[in-house]
Amino acid sequence: MVTRIVNTEAAKKATRKTARVVQKNVGRAASGMLGLSGERMSKVDTAWLRMDSPSNLMMIVGIWVLRPGITHDALCARIEERLLKYPRFTQRVVEDAAGATWVVDRDFDMAHHVVLEQLPKKPRGHEQEALQDRVAELAMQPLDHKHPLWQFHLVPHYQGGSALVVRIHHCIADGIALISVTQSLVDGGAAPPGHKAKATPRSGLEGAEDWLTDHLIKPFTSLAVQALGRAGDGAVRSMELLREPQKGLSDTLDAARMACQVASDLAALALMPDDSRTRLKGQPGTTKRVAWCAPIPLEEVKAVGKALNCSINDVLLSCVAGAIGEYLRAKGDDVAGQEIRAMVPVNLRPIEQAYKLGNRFGLAPLVLPIGLDNPVERIYEVRRRMGQMKGSYQPLLAFGMLAVAGLLVKPAQDALLNLFGKKTTAVMTNVPGPKDKLKFCGATIEQNMFWVPQSGSVGLGVSILSYGGGVQFGVITDATLCPDPQAIIDEFEPEFAKLSMVTLMLPWEE
Repeated sequence: MVTRIVNTEAAKKATRKTARVVQKNVGRAASGMLGLSGERMSKVDTAWLRMDSPSNLMMIVGIWVLRPGITHDALCARIEERLLKYPRFTQRVVEDAAGATWVVDRDFDMAHHVVLEQLPKKPRGHEQEALQDRVAELAMQPLDHKHPLWQFHLVPHYQGGSALVVRIHHCIADGIALISVTQSLVDGGAAPPGHKAKATPRSGLEGAEDWLTDHLIKPFTSLAVQALGRAGDGAVRSMELLREPQKGLSDTLDAARMACQVASDLAALALMPDDSRTRLKGQPGTTKRVAWCAPIPLEEVKAVGKALNCSINDVLLSCVAGAIGEYLRAKGDDVAGQEIRAMVPVNLRPIEQAYKLGNRFGLAPLVLPIGLDNPVERIYEVRRRMGQMKGSYQPLLAFGMLAVAGLLVKPAQDALLNLFGKKTTAVMTNVPGPKDKLKFCGATIEQNMFWVPQSGSVGLGVSILSYGGGVQFGVITDATLCPDPQAIIDEFEPEFAKLSMVTLMLPWEE
Protein backbone atom coordinates (compact mmCIF):
# COMPACT_ATOMS: atom_id res chain seq x y z
CA MET A 1 0.00 0.00 0.00
CA VAL A 2 2.73 2.45 0.99
CA THR A 3 4.76 1.55 -2.08
CA ARG A 4 1.77 2.15 -4.34
CA ILE A 5 1.22 5.63 -2.81
CA VAL A 6 4.87 6.56 -3.36
CA ASN A 7 4.69 5.37 -6.98
CA THR A 8 1.48 7.33 -7.51
CA GLU A 9 3.10 10.54 -6.19
CA ALA A 10 6.14 9.92 -8.36
CA ALA A 11 3.89 9.37 -11.36
CA LYS A 12 2.06 12.65 -10.69
CA LYS A 13 5.34 14.50 -10.42
CA ALA A 14 6.58 12.94 -13.66
CA THR A 15 3.31 13.80 -15.38
CA ARG A 16 3.50 17.41 -14.24
CA LYS A 17 7.09 17.67 -15.39
CA THR A 18 6.23 16.15 -18.74
CA ALA A 19 3.29 18.53 -19.09
CA ARG A 20 5.56 21.50 -18.44
CA VAL A 21 8.07 20.29 -21.01
CA VAL A 22 5.32 19.68 -23.57
CA GLN A 23 3.78 23.09 -22.87
CA LYS A 24 7.17 24.75 -23.26
CA ASN A 25 7.90 22.94 -26.50
CA VAL A 26 4.45 23.70 -27.89
CA GLY A 27 5.04 27.37 -27.22
CA ARG A 28 8.51 27.23 -28.74
CA ALA A 29 7.22 25.30 -31.74
CA ALA A 30 4.44 27.85 -32.21
CA SER A 31 7.06 30.58 -32.47
CA GLY A 32 9.41 28.38 -34.49
CA MET A 33 12.12 28.41 -31.82
CA LEU A 34 12.28 24.70 -30.98
CA GLY A 35 15.91 23.75 -30.46
CA LEU A 36 17.21 27.21 -31.42
CA SER A 37 18.55 30.22 -29.57
CA GLY A 38 18.13 33.41 -31.55
CA GLU A 39 15.76 36.11 -32.74
CA ARG A 40 12.64 35.27 -34.70
CA MET A 41 12.50 36.72 -38.21
CA SER A 42 9.47 38.88 -38.99
CA LYS A 43 6.92 37.42 -41.37
CA VAL A 44 7.52 40.12 -43.98
CA ASP A 45 11.27 39.38 -43.92
CA THR A 46 10.47 35.66 -44.11
CA ALA A 47 8.47 36.31 -47.26
CA TRP A 48 11.53 37.94 -48.84
CA LEU A 49 13.75 35.08 -47.68
CA ARG A 50 11.55 32.51 -49.40
CA MET A 51 11.15 34.50 -52.61
CA ASP A 52 14.45 33.37 -54.13
CA SER A 53 13.90 31.61 -57.45
CA PRO A 54 16.14 30.34 -60.28
CA SER A 55 15.28 33.49 -62.28
CA ASN A 56 15.41 36.10 -59.52
CA LEU A 57 17.46 36.12 -56.33
CA MET A 58 16.25 38.46 -53.60
CA MET A 59 19.46 40.43 -53.26
CA ILE A 60 20.02 44.17 -53.20
CA VAL A 61 23.09 44.77 -55.35
CA GLY A 62 25.06 48.02 -55.11
CA ILE A 63 28.19 49.54 -56.62
CA TRP A 64 30.61 52.17 -55.40
CA VAL A 65 33.31 53.60 -57.67
CA LEU A 66 36.09 54.95 -55.43
CA ARG A 67 39.04 57.22 -56.18
CA PRO A 68 41.78 56.79 -55.20
CA GLY A 69 41.64 53.06 -54.61
CA ILE A 70 41.27 51.39 -51.22
CA THR A 71 43.02 48.31 -49.84
CA HIS A 72 41.54 45.00 -48.81
CA ASP A 73 42.86 45.48 -45.25
CA ALA A 74 41.25 48.92 -44.93
CA LEU A 75 37.92 47.55 -46.15
CA CYS A 76 37.98 44.67 -43.67
CA ALA A 77 38.90 47.02 -40.81
CA ARG A 78 36.01 49.37 -41.63
CA ILE A 79 33.53 46.48 -41.82
CA GLU A 80 34.82 45.12 -38.51
CA GLU A 81 34.56 48.55 -36.89
CA ARG A 82 31.19 49.67 -38.27
CA LEU A 83 29.11 47.06 -40.11
CA LEU A 84 29.44 44.29 -37.54
CA LYS A 85 27.97 46.62 -34.92
CA TYR A 86 24.65 45.68 -36.54
CA PRO A 87 23.92 42.18 -35.16
CA ARG A 88 22.17 41.14 -38.40
CA PHE A 89 25.49 41.04 -40.20
CA THR A 90 26.88 38.39 -37.84
CA GLN A 91 23.76 36.21 -37.90
CA ARG A 92 22.86 33.40 -40.25
CA VAL A 93 19.34 32.25 -41.07
CA VAL A 94 17.85 28.94 -39.93
CA GLU A 95 14.54 28.02 -41.55
CA ASP A 96 11.85 25.79 -40.08
CA ALA A 97 8.27 24.89 -40.83
CA ALA A 98 6.94 27.99 -39.07
CA GLY A 99 9.36 30.50 -40.60
CA ALA A 100 12.97 31.42 -39.84
CA THR A 101 15.26 32.49 -37.00
CA TRP A 102 18.31 34.77 -36.84
CA VAL A 103 21.11 32.77 -35.17
CA VAL A 104 24.63 33.99 -34.39
CA ASP A 105 27.17 32.49 -36.81
CA ARG A 106 29.70 30.82 -34.50
CA ASP A 107 31.97 30.20 -37.50
CA PHE A 108 31.91 33.78 -38.79
CA ASP A 109 34.90 34.43 -41.03
CA MET A 110 35.57 37.81 -42.65
CA ALA A 111 37.30 36.06 -45.55
CA HIS A 112 33.96 34.60 -46.59
CA HIS A 113 32.32 38.01 -46.74
CA VAL A 114 35.04 40.21 -48.26
CA VAL A 115 36.19 38.89 -51.62
CA LEU A 116 38.91 40.22 -53.94
CA GLU A 117 37.91 40.36 -57.61
CA GLN A 118 40.04 40.50 -60.75
CA LEU A 119 38.17 41.74 -63.83
CA PRO A 120 39.06 40.54 -67.34
CA LYS A 121 41.25 42.92 -69.34
CA LYS A 122 39.32 45.33 -71.58
CA PRO A 123 40.55 48.02 -73.98
CA ARG A 124 41.06 51.40 -72.38
CA GLY A 125 37.70 53.14 -71.97
CA HIS A 126 35.77 49.85 -71.81
CA GLU A 127 36.52 48.88 -68.21
CA GLN A 128 32.92 49.56 -67.20
CA GLU A 129 31.76 46.76 -69.50
CA ALA A 130 33.86 44.25 -67.55
CA LEU A 131 32.44 45.52 -64.25
CA GLN A 132 28.89 45.36 -65.61
CA ASP A 133 29.43 41.75 -66.70
CA ARG A 134 30.73 40.78 -63.26
CA VAL A 135 27.87 42.54 -61.45
CA ALA A 136 25.42 40.64 -63.67
CA GLU A 137 27.09 37.34 -62.72
CA LEU A 138 27.03 38.18 -59.02
CA ALA A 139 23.34 39.13 -59.21
CA MET A 140 22.57 35.47 -59.99
CA GLN A 141 25.11 33.89 -57.62
CA PRO A 142 23.23 32.72 -54.47
CA LEU A 143 24.50 33.71 -51.05
CA ASP A 144 25.51 30.86 -48.75
CA HIS A 145 22.77 30.29 -46.13
CA LYS A 146 25.34 28.67 -43.82
CA HIS A 147 26.66 32.18 -43.17
CA PRO A 148 25.25 35.71 -42.86
CA LEU A 149 23.62 36.67 -46.15
CA TRP A 150 25.94 39.41 -47.44
CA GLN A 151 29.20 39.87 -49.33
CA PHE A 152 31.49 42.72 -50.39
CA HIS A 153 33.45 42.24 -53.62
CA LEU A 154 36.46 44.55 -53.99
CA VAL A 155 37.96 45.29 -57.40
CA PRO A 156 41.25 46.90 -56.32
CA HIS A 157 42.21 48.34 -59.72
CA TYR A 158 39.38 50.02 -61.60
CA GLN A 159 39.59 53.23 -63.66
CA GLY A 160 42.37 54.67 -61.53
CA GLY A 161 40.71 53.69 -58.28
CA SER A 162 38.64 50.81 -56.92
CA ALA A 163 35.14 49.43 -57.38
CA LEU A 164 33.14 47.87 -54.58
CA VAL A 165 30.19 45.57 -55.32
CA VAL A 166 27.89 44.88 -52.37
CA ARG A 167 25.33 42.07 -52.20
CA ILE A 168 22.86 41.93 -49.31
CA HIS A 169 19.84 39.65 -49.09
CA HIS A 170 16.56 41.54 -48.94
CA CYS A 171 15.51 39.65 -45.79
CA ILE A 172 18.15 41.64 -43.85
CA ALA A 173 16.85 45.07 -44.79
CA ASP A 174 15.17 47.21 -47.42
CA GLY A 175 16.85 49.98 -49.40
CA ILE A 176 15.99 52.79 -46.96
CA ALA A 177 17.43 50.82 -44.04
CA LEU A 178 20.59 50.08 -46.01
CA ILE A 179 21.05 53.78 -46.70
CA SER A 180 21.20 54.16 -42.91
CA VAL A 181 23.85 51.43 -42.82
CA THR A 182 25.78 53.25 -45.55
CA GLN A 183 25.75 56.45 -43.51
CA SER A 184 27.46 54.62 -40.67
CA LEU A 185 30.09 53.05 -42.95
CA VAL A 186 31.39 56.20 -44.61
CA ASP A 187 34.10 58.40 -43.12
CA GLY A 188 32.70 60.38 -40.21
CA GLY A 189 29.61 58.17 -40.07
CA ALA A 190 27.91 57.57 -36.74
CA ALA A 191 27.62 54.13 -35.21
CA PRO A 192 24.12 52.62 -35.03
CA PRO A 193 22.11 53.58 -31.93
CA GLY A 194 22.59 51.29 -28.95
CA HIS A 195 20.18 48.39 -28.55
CA LYS A 196 18.08 48.09 -25.43
CA ALA A 197 18.27 44.86 -23.49
CA LYS A 198 15.37 42.60 -24.35
CA ALA A 199 13.01 41.17 -21.77
CA THR A 200 13.40 37.49 -21.01
CA PRO A 201 11.09 35.63 -23.41
CA ARG A 202 8.18 33.77 -21.84
CA SER A 203 7.53 30.13 -22.58
CA GLY A 204 4.48 27.99 -23.23
CA LEU A 205 1.23 29.46 -24.48
CA GLU A 206 2.23 32.89 -23.13
CA GLY A 207 5.32 32.74 -25.31
CA ALA A 208 3.24 31.92 -28.37
CA GLU A 209 0.96 34.84 -27.53
CA ASP A 210 3.96 37.18 -27.24
CA TRP A 211 5.19 36.04 -30.65
CA LEU A 212 1.83 36.75 -32.29
CA THR A 213 1.74 40.20 -30.69
CA ASP A 214 5.33 41.16 -31.55
CA HIS A 215 5.48 39.77 -35.09
CA LEU A 216 1.98 40.29 -36.40
CA ILE A 217 -0.18 42.68 -34.41
CA LYS A 218 2.29 45.38 -33.32
CA PRO A 219 4.19 45.81 -36.62
CA PHE A 220 1.09 45.98 -38.77
CA THR A 221 -0.73 48.31 -36.36
CA SER A 222 2.17 50.74 -36.03
CA LEU A 223 2.74 50.81 -39.76
CA ALA A 224 -0.94 51.38 -40.38
CA VAL A 225 -0.92 54.41 -38.07
CA GLN A 226 2.25 55.77 -39.72
CA ALA A 227 0.93 55.29 -43.24
CA LEU A 228 -2.46 56.76 -42.38
CA GLY A 229 -0.71 59.70 -40.79
CA ARG A 230 1.00 60.39 -44.10
CA ALA A 231 -2.36 60.31 -45.83
CA GLY A 232 -3.43 63.43 -43.94
CA ASP A 233 -5.05 64.72 -40.79
CA GLY A 234 -8.42 63.33 -41.81
CA ALA A 235 -7.10 59.77 -41.75
CA VAL A 236 -5.50 60.32 -38.35
CA ARG A 237 -8.78 61.66 -36.96
CA SER A 238 -10.49 58.61 -38.37
CA MET A 239 -8.17 56.36 -36.40
CA GLU A 240 -8.97 58.39 -33.28
CA LEU A 241 -12.67 57.92 -34.01
CA LEU A 242 -12.24 54.21 -33.39
CA ARG A 243 -11.23 55.07 -29.83
CA GLU A 244 -13.66 57.97 -29.34
CA PRO A 245 -16.89 57.27 -31.25
CA GLN A 246 -18.59 60.28 -29.64
CA LYS A 247 -16.66 62.63 -31.94
CA GLY A 248 -18.56 64.85 -34.40
CA LEU A 249 -20.15 64.19 -37.75
CA SER A 250 -17.17 65.51 -39.71
CA ASP A 251 -14.97 62.82 -38.14
CA THR A 252 -17.54 60.19 -39.08
CA LEU A 253 -17.37 61.43 -42.65
CA ASP A 254 -13.56 61.15 -42.49
CA ALA A 255 -13.90 57.53 -41.37
CA ALA A 256 -16.34 56.83 -44.19
CA ARG A 257 -14.03 58.42 -46.74
CA MET A 258 -11.08 56.44 -45.38
CA ALA A 259 -13.07 53.20 -45.56
CA CYS A 260 -14.13 53.95 -49.13
CA GLN A 261 -10.54 54.75 -50.10
CA VAL A 262 -9.23 51.52 -48.57
CA ALA A 263 -11.95 49.50 -50.29
CA SER A 264 -11.24 51.23 -53.59
CA ASP A 265 -7.47 50.67 -53.35
CA LEU A 266 -7.94 47.05 -52.34
CA ALA A 267 -10.19 46.47 -55.34
CA ALA A 268 -7.69 48.25 -57.60
CA LEU A 269 -4.90 45.94 -56.44
CA ALA A 270 -7.02 42.81 -56.77
CA LEU A 271 -8.46 43.72 -60.17
CA MET A 272 -5.34 45.08 -61.85
CA PRO A 273 -5.30 43.78 -65.43
CA ASP A 274 -2.32 41.82 -66.69
CA ASP A 275 0.42 44.06 -68.05
CA SER A 276 1.00 44.87 -71.73
CA ARG A 277 2.61 42.05 -73.68
CA THR A 278 5.88 43.68 -74.76
CA ARG A 279 9.15 41.85 -75.38
CA LEU A 280 10.15 42.89 -71.85
CA LYS A 281 7.37 40.73 -70.44
CA GLY A 282 7.62 36.93 -70.34
CA GLN A 283 9.23 34.01 -68.60
CA PRO A 284 12.74 35.02 -67.50
CA GLY A 285 15.77 32.76 -67.72
CA THR A 286 18.71 32.42 -65.33
CA THR A 287 21.12 35.09 -66.59
CA LYS A 288 21.20 38.83 -65.94
CA ARG A 289 22.56 41.87 -67.77
CA VAL A 290 23.45 45.19 -66.11
CA ALA A 291 24.09 48.70 -67.46
CA TRP A 292 24.24 52.25 -66.14
CA CYS A 293 24.96 55.72 -67.52
CA ALA A 294 27.17 58.60 -66.47
CA PRO A 295 25.54 61.08 -64.07
CA ILE A 296 23.32 63.88 -65.39
CA PRO A 297 23.69 67.19 -63.48
CA LEU A 298 20.90 67.41 -60.91
CA GLU A 299 20.62 71.18 -61.30
CA GLU A 300 19.65 70.71 -64.96
CA VAL A 301 16.93 68.26 -63.96
CA LYS A 302 15.62 70.73 -61.38
CA ALA A 303 15.62 73.54 -63.97
CA VAL A 304 13.59 71.50 -66.46
CA GLY A 305 11.11 70.49 -63.76
CA LYS A 306 10.68 74.09 -62.58
CA ALA A 307 10.16 75.38 -66.12
CA LEU A 308 7.49 72.76 -66.84
CA ASN A 309 5.88 73.04 -63.39
CA CYS A 310 6.72 69.40 -62.68
CA SER A 311 8.68 67.67 -59.93
CA ILE A 312 12.15 66.18 -60.34
CA ASN A 313 10.47 62.81 -60.00
CA ASP A 314 8.09 63.58 -62.88
CA VAL A 315 11.02 64.53 -65.12
CA LEU A 316 13.02 61.38 -64.36
CA LEU A 317 10.10 58.97 -64.65
CA SER A 318 9.09 60.56 -67.95
CA CYS A 319 12.64 59.98 -69.23
CA VAL A 320 12.46 56.34 -68.11
CA ALA A 321 9.16 55.84 -69.97
CA GLY A 322 10.60 57.54 -73.05
CA ALA A 323 13.80 55.47 -72.99
CA ILE A 324 11.90 52.18 -72.75
CA GLY A 325 9.51 53.25 -75.49
CA GLU A 326 12.38 54.21 -77.82
CA TYR A 327 14.15 50.92 -77.10
CA LEU A 328 11.06 48.94 -78.13
CA ARG A 329 10.54 51.07 -81.27
CA ALA A 330 14.15 50.43 -82.27
CA LYS A 331 13.39 46.70 -82.03
CA GLY A 332 10.55 47.17 -84.50
CA ASP A 333 7.72 46.98 -81.95
CA ASP A 334 4.58 49.10 -82.24
CA VAL A 335 4.18 50.77 -78.86
CA ALA A 336 1.56 53.35 -79.80
CA GLY A 337 -0.86 53.58 -76.86
CA GLN A 338 1.12 50.99 -74.89
CA GLU A 339 1.70 51.19 -71.14
CA ILE A 340 3.75 49.09 -68.74
CA ARG A 341 3.31 48.79 -64.99
CA ALA A 342 6.22 49.27 -62.60
CA MET A 343 6.07 48.50 -58.89
CA VAL A 344 7.59 51.35 -56.91
CA PRO A 345 8.70 50.79 -53.27
CA VAL A 346 7.19 53.25 -50.76
CA ASN A 347 8.79 53.71 -47.33
CA LEU A 348 6.43 53.03 -44.40
CA ARG A 349 8.62 53.91 -41.43
CA PRO A 350 10.14 57.03 -39.88
CA ILE A 351 13.64 57.48 -41.29
CA GLU A 352 15.07 57.74 -37.75
CA GLN A 353 14.12 54.08 -37.23
CA ALA A 354 15.88 52.82 -40.37
CA TYR A 355 18.83 51.54 -38.31
CA LYS A 356 16.57 48.76 -37.00
CA LEU A 357 16.84 47.11 -40.43
CA GLY A 358 14.21 44.66 -41.68
CA ASN A 359 11.64 45.48 -44.36
CA ARG A 360 9.08 48.19 -43.76
CA PHE A 361 7.89 49.31 -47.15
CA GLY A 362 4.90 48.87 -49.41
CA LEU A 363 4.57 48.76 -53.19
CA ALA A 364 2.68 51.20 -55.37
CA PRO A 365 1.82 50.33 -58.98
CA LEU A 366 2.84 53.08 -61.42
CA VAL A 367 1.74 52.80 -65.07
CA LEU A 368 4.35 54.30 -67.42
CA PRO A 369 3.01 55.72 -70.73
CA ILE A 370 5.75 54.30 -72.98
CA GLY A 371 3.57 54.78 -76.05
CA LEU A 372 3.50 58.59 -75.82
CA ASP A 373 6.20 59.88 -78.15
CA ASN A 374 5.68 63.58 -77.41
CA PRO A 375 7.93 64.35 -74.39
CA VAL A 376 5.72 67.18 -73.11
CA GLU A 377 2.54 65.15 -73.35
CA ARG A 378 4.32 62.27 -71.62
CA ILE A 379 5.69 64.27 -68.68
CA TYR A 380 2.29 65.78 -67.91
CA GLU A 381 0.69 62.35 -68.09
CA VAL A 382 3.29 61.05 -65.65
CA ARG A 383 2.58 64.00 -63.37
CA ARG A 384 -1.15 63.27 -63.47
CA ARG A 385 -0.63 59.63 -62.57
CA MET A 386 1.77 60.43 -59.76
CA GLY A 387 -0.87 62.77 -58.37
CA GLN A 388 -3.42 59.95 -58.37
CA MET A 389 -1.07 57.84 -56.24
CA LYS A 390 -0.90 60.42 -53.45
CA GLY A 391 -3.01 59.46 -50.46
CA SER A 392 -3.39 55.89 -51.75
CA TYR A 393 -3.46 53.01 -49.26
CA GLN A 394 -2.10 50.57 -51.84
CA PRO A 395 1.47 50.54 -50.41
CA LEU A 396 0.10 49.63 -46.96
CA LEU A 397 -2.16 46.95 -48.44
CA ALA A 398 0.78 45.52 -50.38
CA PHE A 399 2.81 45.39 -47.14
CA GLY A 400 -0.08 43.52 -45.52
CA MET A 401 -0.06 41.05 -48.39
CA LEU A 402 3.67 40.41 -47.84
CA ALA A 403 2.99 39.81 -44.14
CA VAL A 404 0.30 37.29 -45.04
CA ALA A 405 2.61 35.67 -47.59
CA GLY A 406 5.21 35.16 -44.87
CA LEU A 407 2.69 33.10 -42.91
CA LEU A 408 2.07 30.70 -45.79
CA VAL A 409 3.99 27.65 -46.91
CA LYS A 410 6.25 28.44 -49.87
CA PRO A 411 3.99 27.04 -52.67
CA ALA A 412 1.06 29.12 -51.42
CA GLN A 413 3.32 32.14 -50.99
CA ASP A 414 4.61 31.77 -54.55
CA ALA A 415 1.07 31.53 -55.90
CA LEU A 416 0.07 34.72 -54.07
CA LEU A 417 3.12 36.73 -55.11
CA ASN A 418 3.02 35.53 -58.72
CA LEU A 419 -0.16 37.56 -59.09
CA PHE A 420 2.05 40.65 -58.95
CA GLY A 421 4.44 39.15 -61.50
CA LYS A 422 1.69 38.73 -64.10
CA LYS A 423 0.62 42.33 -63.66
CA THR A 424 4.08 43.93 -63.60
CA THR A 425 6.88 44.48 -66.11
CA ALA A 426 9.39 46.26 -63.90
CA VAL A 427 10.46 47.11 -60.37
CA MET A 428 11.65 50.70 -60.15
CA THR A 429 13.35 52.70 -57.39
CA ASN A 430 13.96 56.43 -57.27
CA VAL A 431 16.07 57.38 -54.24
CA PRO A 432 17.46 60.82 -53.36
CA GLY A 433 20.96 60.39 -52.01
CA PRO A 434 23.40 62.80 -50.32
CA LYS A 435 23.94 66.15 -52.06
CA ASP A 436 27.70 66.01 -51.46
CA LYS A 437 30.01 63.17 -52.35
CA LEU A 438 30.96 60.93 -49.45
CA LYS A 439 34.31 59.44 -48.52
CA PHE A 440 35.07 55.85 -47.61
CA CYS A 441 38.41 54.79 -46.12
CA GLY A 442 39.86 58.10 -47.31
CA ALA A 443 38.67 57.68 -50.92
CA THR A 444 35.87 59.64 -52.59
CA ILE A 445 32.77 57.70 -53.65
CA GLU A 446 32.53 59.03 -57.22
CA GLN A 447 29.57 56.93 -58.34
CA ASN A 448 26.89 55.18 -56.32
CA MET A 449 24.33 52.79 -57.83
CA PHE A 450 22.13 49.99 -56.53
CA TRP A 451 19.30 47.74 -57.70
CA VAL A 452 16.52 46.11 -55.74
CA PRO A 453 15.56 42.58 -56.84
CA GLN A 454 12.74 41.60 -59.13
CA SER A 455 10.46 38.76 -58.06
CA GLY A 456 8.50 36.03 -59.79
CA SER A 457 8.48 36.52 -63.57
CA VAL A 458 9.50 40.20 -63.51
CA GLY A 459 12.59 40.65 -65.67
CA LEU A 460 13.34 44.38 -65.57
CA GLY A 461 14.74 46.48 -62.73
CA VAL A 462 15.20 50.25 -63.04
CA SER A 463 17.16 52.35 -60.57
CA ILE A 464 17.36 56.14 -60.38
CA LEU A 465 19.70 57.59 -57.74
CA SER A 466 20.67 61.20 -57.15
CA TYR A 467 24.06 61.56 -55.51
CA GLY A 468 26.78 64.19 -55.26
CA GLY A 469 25.06 66.68 -57.56
CA GLY A 470 24.23 64.16 -60.28
CA VAL A 471 21.51 61.68 -61.23
CA GLN A 472 22.33 58.19 -62.48
CA PHE A 473 20.06 55.80 -64.31
CA GLY A 474 20.71 52.06 -64.13
CA VAL A 475 19.02 48.96 -65.50
CA ILE A 476 19.24 45.28 -64.61
CA THR A 477 17.48 42.88 -66.98
CA ASP A 478 16.89 39.24 -67.63
CA ALA A 479 19.14 38.27 -70.56
CA THR A 480 16.36 36.25 -72.22
CA LEU A 481 13.89 39.15 -72.25
CA CYS A 482 16.37 42.01 -72.74
CA PRO A 483 19.91 40.93 -73.68
CA ASP A 484 21.10 44.52 -74.34
CA PRO A 485 20.09 46.88 -71.47
CA GLN A 486 22.78 49.33 -72.60
CA ALA A 487 20.44 50.13 -75.52
CA ILE A 488 17.83 51.31 -72.97
CA ILE A 489 20.46 53.27 -71.05
CA ASP A 490 21.63 54.98 -74.25
CA GLU A 491 18.12 56.41 -74.76
CA PHE A 492 17.87 57.99 -71.31
CA GLU A 493 20.05 61.05 -71.92
CA PRO A 494 18.49 61.82 -75.35
CA GLU A 495 15.04 61.75 -73.72
CA PHE A 496 16.22 64.23 -71.12
CA ALA A 497 17.75 66.36 -73.90
CA LYS A 498 14.32 66.53 -75.59
CA LEU A 499 12.77 67.95 -72.42
CA SER A 500 15.68 70.38 -72.05
CA MET A 501 15.14 71.59 -75.61
CA VAL A 502 11.44 72.15 -74.93
CA THR A 503 12.40 74.15 -71.85
CA LEU A 504 14.74 76.38 -73.86
CA MET A 505 11.94 77.05 -76.36
CA LEU A 506 9.58 78.32 -73.68
CA PRO A 507 9.11 82.14 -73.49
CA TRP A 508 11.49 83.71 -71.00
CA GLU A 509 10.18 85.94 -68.25
CA GLU A 510 11.09 89.60 -68.63
